Amino acid sequence: MKSKLEYILKHNLLIQQIYKITLSLFFRFVGLFIRTDEKLILLNSFGGRKYNDSPKVIFEYMSNHVLYKDLTYVWAFESPQDFDILNAKKIKIDSWTYFITALKAKYWISSVNIERGLKFKKKNTIYLNTWHGAGTKKIGNAVAGRKDFDFSNVNIMLVQSVYEKKIFRKDFLVQNNDFLLSGFPRSDELFYTDKDQIEQYKKELNIPSNKKILLYAPTWRDSINGGQSYDIKPPININKWQNQLGDEYIVLFRTHAFTTKVLNMKFNDFVRDASSYENLNHLLKIADIVITDYSTLVFDYSILEKPFLCFGYDYCRYKEERGFYLDIEKEYPSGVLKTEDEVLKYIMEMDYEHEVEKVRKFKMKFIEAGGKATELSVKRMFNIS
Repeated sequence: MKSKLEYILKHNLLIQQIYKITLSLFFRFVGLFIRTDEKLILLNSFGGRKYNDSPKVIFEYMSNHVLYKDLTYVWAFESPQDFDILNAKKIKIDSWTYFITALKAKYWISSVNIERGLKFKKKNTIYLNTWHGAGTKKIGNAVAGRKDFDFSNVNIMLVQSVYEKKIFRKDFLVQNNDFLLSGFPRSDELFYTDKDQIEQYKKELNIPSNKKILLYAPTWRDSINGGQSYDIKPPININKWQNQLGDEYIVLFRTHAFTTKVLNMKFNDFVRDASSYENLNHLLKIADIVITDYSTLVFDYSILEKPFLCFGYDYCRYKEERGFYLDIEKEYPSGVLKTEDEVLKYIMEMDYEHEVEKVRKFKMKFIEAGGKATELSVKRMFNIS
């Protein structure tokens, strides 16, 4: 039911405006009677669906740092009972308690949003938005039918390049002085890795040492049934993949956080479901090749300077309906591979070192900062020089 309501609010502009104006005014009025708690921090990630991404990294850094030990941390989730978090309280997102907590909290940290499409932030509240990736597919107000994104209330917006800054400025309405060119906290650990780590992660996943790893991580697709579900159905024949790649590779399959169900995919020792694996960075570190489509995951993965392939099985339709900031057929090292046969052929004929060199050039163009984003963002939030 909640997914259907979210879909309606996103796609019906009249209902969206009535909802936003009415509830924004209501919570602004309520906020007049609520005193700000200078030591309270409210966090969420992916709209309360996950305990991950940059907000998690920032929280764990702060909760283990002597300077921030006396702060109160509150995490908001769709299902709080599903998460066990030390040093933090848990509440249900979009509940009355959630909005009252938001009005009380001096600090907000989110990878999507805190106000849930509304406008009720107090002037003295510090809002740090890490977002969860930008650069490939159109986002925010650039998406057809969406003109409701307004992040002018955000005080600190993290970016990893001037290229991303231009996107957030134009399509999220973030103010110029509110950007921090730091990279993303979730990506900090990608700048520091070693062979022992990789072997440890492979062992945890029970992956034979003689196997290479393909990480297949397609991006989210919008609902085709009015918000009832957000399924994905990659047009692939697993038996064909196993016959051609099974002697050398193992495939790890990982869905986007908003995907509700995977169709046309049967898991076995060759293709394994890694969607629930907690730390995506571990998967990126052990992967020899990433296969995705239009996901911003390619920017994170390029930090490691390893090949990624774009399997754009619905490229023409996606380009028309959603649109891209980049000409990915030219900018991506592999271009766009539109069929599974093209993908399999590319993998089997790949000159690995040549692909690595192409990724290095991609990285130099789109990754300008990173490695210390967690520390920099926290210092900015508390105005520490």
